[in-house]
Amino acid sequence: MAQPRLPTLGDGGDLTAGAERRLGDSIIRELYRDPDYIDDPVLVEYVQTQWLALLAAARARGELSPELDERFAWEVLLGRDRSVNAFALPGGYLGVHLGLIGVVASRDELASVLAHELSHVTQRHIARLMAQQSRQTPLMIGAMILGALAASKSPDAAQALAIGGQALVVQNQLNFSRDMEREADRVGYSLMAPAGFAPQGFVGMFDKLQQANRLNDNGSWPYLRSHPLTTQRIADMQSRLPPGASTLAPAPALEHAMVSARARVLSRPGVDVLRQWQAEPRSTGFAAQPAARRAGALYAAALAASQLRDHAGARALLVPLQAVVQGDAPAQRQVQLLAAELALAAGDVQAARQALSAGGGAASPDRPTLLLRTQVLLRAGQAQDMAGPLQTWLATHPRDAGAWQLLASVWQAQGQVLRSVRAEAEAHAARYDYAAAVDRFKAGQDVARKGSAPADFVEASIIDTRLRAVEALAREQAQQAAER
Repeated sequence: MAQPRLPTLGDGGDLTAGAERRLGDSIIRELYRDPDYIDDPVLVEYVQTQWLALLAAARARGELSPELDERFAWEVLLGRDRSVNAFALPGGYLGVHLGLIGVVASRDELASVLAHELSHVTQRHIARLMAQQSRQTPLMIGAMILGALAASKSPDAAQALAIGGQALVVQNQLNFSRDMEREADRVGYSLMAPAGFAPQGFVGMFDKLQQANRLNDNGSWPYLRSHPLTTQRIADMQSRLPPGASTLAPAPALEHAMVSARARVLSRPGVDVLRQWQAEPRSTGFAAQPAARRAGALYAAALAASQLRDHAGARALLVPLQAVVQGDAPAQRQVQLLAAELALAAGDVQAARQALSAGGGAASPDRPTLLLRTQVLLRAGQAQDMAGPLQTWLATHPRDAGAWQLLASVWQAQGQVLRSVRAEAEAHAARYDYAAAVDRFKAGQDVARKGSAPADFVEASIIDTRLRAVEALAREQAQQAAER
């Protein structure tokens, strides 16, 4: 049953939900091109699962209006940046840096950040801030948001913004007011328990932010600059816990410890750090560490060893890791995926197939297994059976650019050139690169005109229809760019 909505601070000003979504699309298109953008199926699935659970709770409680639910994207993008940061963007997009995933101690702490950012979106805080900048066009605001995100990673970019006289505008655009921060805390906190998370995660995350706030600002915690912490906010979260309830979140799960370790390794910390992590399981007293600590360290060590091309060392570390996670199904699944990934990196396709076979059937519906299995079978020259599972997945996830790209490779391996070209076009369209998508669809038309197979007629008709639709989007995108 939907709960009555708590009073909000406003309705989003003059910016319509459709206009906000279009602005978000234009920003996301640029972020997809950022070298730091990463589509790691394991990490994306972990964060997206929490994000979707919070969305479901927001719907059930009446915090998410039907209009926003329908119009907004509700997508999560991951950045390889090592800084501790997350940010809501116009149109229901969420950006998360690997540095944040790597530092949170539990899924509940991560969920608290996601819930807070989700509430900024559902309460239309972003739209209302844009309304305050009414003298700026939405596209100009979008450009400034991109500039501010770049500035969070590059002092040179920040200096350039200041020289251009836009620093204050950007600061005002991205920094939510204290009232908005408190509202996002309140609404976000209310989503935690209904979504299956411990509300203590909010308190734990606030403790981390408070400790970081006492340190000199070295750029590692940009979240503190865009979401300034106050003693009132900390006290408010602590007071919302039930009387007598512990402020401590549940002990970290083995799965979270490994996912967090994965984020740290994939953030490219450098060769010296990877070597340190690889050696940690051999340190004195390691066996006495809690299970979650050992699971995370062993996972990081194995993945680090693989990245250092010590494939034998990586495989050896899987043995104690498998012993630690014995009996924990989510953690065992992560180890199976890691084992297949390490074997594939070592060129041992048979071992990779065996590792995936231990985790379920060939048409497993989860994205990490589906994509990894396809990569393994492509390497083995036996991916013909994966076209069906990929198409089934894309029927319900049509904006999965990574899956479209793999489907293009599968069809190319089968000699289905026309289908392969269409899948490449769909991958570009999924990343809002409509000009590139149009180019590939037109290439598909050229292939179709030269083809003679009966099946090509149906595929050519699909390409013609999709080309017209994407051309319209490309014209709109080009017009928006010209107005900047």
